Amino acid sequence: MAKDSKRRTIVGLIAGLLGLIGLGKATPKTGNGAARARIAAAAMTGEASPVTETIVGSEWDLPVERNERVDYWIKFLTTEKRDRTEQWLERLGYYGPMIQAKLEERGMPRDLVFLAMAESGFDPTAYSRAHASGIWQFVEETARRYGLEVSEYVDERNDPIKSTDAALDYLQELYDRFGSWYLAAAAYNTGENRVERILDEHAGGARGDESLYWKIGEYLPRETRDYVPIMLAVGHIAKNPEAYGFKNVRYEAPMRFEEIRVEPGKSLEEIAEEENVDLEELRRLNAHLVKGQTPPDREWNVRIPVRPDHAPAVSFA
Repeated sequence: MAKDSKRRTIVGLIAGLLGLIGLGKATPKTGNGAARARIAAAAMTGEASPVTETIVGSEWDLPVERNERVDYWIKFLTTEKRDRTEQWLERLGYYGPMIQAKLEERGMPRDLVFLAMAESGFDPTAYSRAHASGIWQFVEETARRYGLEVSEYVDERNDPIKSTDAALDYLQELYDRFGSWYLAAAAYNTGENRVERILDEHAGGARGDESLYWKIGEYLPRETRDYVPIMLAVGHIAKNPEAYGFKNVRYEAPMRFEEIRVEPGKSLEEIAEEENVDLEELRRLNAHLVKGQTPPDREWNVRIPVRPDHAPAVSFA
C-alpha cells in the first residue's frame, strides 16, 4: 500500500472508522481473581491508575506480532498523531480498569483493552461516517442484535459499560468461530461470511491460526488489512510509553460512580444541581442519554460521580 493511502486510512480510523479488532493468539483462559480484584479495588478507591500495574511494563498476555506494518503505525502514531495518541493514553486510565475487569471476569486476555483504545480513542460519543458509534463503534443493527437500545432518547452504543459487554459477547463469538483474535477482527469489520469465504478460497478452509490473517490479508478490504497492525501498534506504545517519548503520562483517574433512580424526562443539568455534582462528569458517565435527559416514558438509573462525603462506589454491571 502506498504511504499516502496509509495516511488516509489512519485518519479515517482515528475518526472512528475502526471495527472491533482482536489481538494475538490465545485460547480463552480462566480469569485471575486476584488480578480482577486489584483492578476493581483501584477503581473503587480512586488510587493511582491501575494501568501502571496491569499495562505499563507488563508482558503481553497473548502472543503478539511485530513486523514492518506494525512499525509503520507505531511511527505514525508517535509523530503525525502524537497529540492524539497521548490523549488516548490519558483516557486509558479512566476506561481501562472497567474494561480489564470485564475481560478478567470472562477469562479473556486483558490486552484486548487496546480494542477500545484504537476503535475510538476511548471517546464514548465517537461517530463515524459509516454511522458507527461509541467506544466500540457499533452500527445500529449489530448493537440491537447484542441487546443495546438505540432510540430517540437512549443510545447504549455510547454507554461504555453496556457496550463493552456487547462488544465482548460479539468478540468471543467470533473467536469461537474462527479460533483466532486476528480473524475475529477481520470478521467484525467486513463480515463473518466474507472472512469464511476468503479462508475457504485462499487458505483451504483453515481456522485457528493467527498467521492466517496475514496470509489472506491481500484479499481483505484495505481498512481490514490495517486493523490488526494498528491495534498492535497501540498496544506496544501503551505498554512502554516512555520508549516512544511519552514521559509522565497523566492517566485519568478510574471511572467511579454511584447510581440513583430518576424520574422520567429529567435533565442532567437539574440532576447535577440537585445532587451537587460536576455537570461535565455527569454527562460523561451518561453519554448514552443522547438528549441530556432521562427518557420521558420511564424512570432511569443515572450514574453520578462519587461525592466527597460518600464512600467510594463503582459498578461495572
